[in-house]
Amino acid sequence: MVVSGGRATEYLRLNGEVLDLTRHFFEADNPVAAICHGIQILVTAGILQGRKLTAYPDIGPDIQTARGEWVDITPEKAVVDGNLVTSPVWPGHSEWLGRFLERLSTKIEP
Repeated sequence: MVVSGGRATEYLRLNGEVLDLTRHFFEADNPVAAICHGIQILVTAGILQGRKLTAYPDIGPDIQTARGEWVDITPEKAVVDGNLVTSPVWPGHSEWLGRFLERLSTKIEP
């Protein structure tokens, strides 16, 4: 599952089907990649307790309220916690997607 960033997640997190799908991926321990404001969906789904992750800096307090561990990193980096890969903003796309592909056991040949 890939949860993109952007402000639309403020509205998507209000959709019960989106939240159920998100919970399903976590319950099945499937790989999940989320970036920027996309983490708001994970917060609302209630699956962050004990997880280490990052997001757009303004989402940090929400992560902590959801009992997740907020990691403040530079924009081009990503955080991996088991099946979850997160990055704060778009400059992290390379590392974020690379780490997600590792979770999928996918190898990319140059």
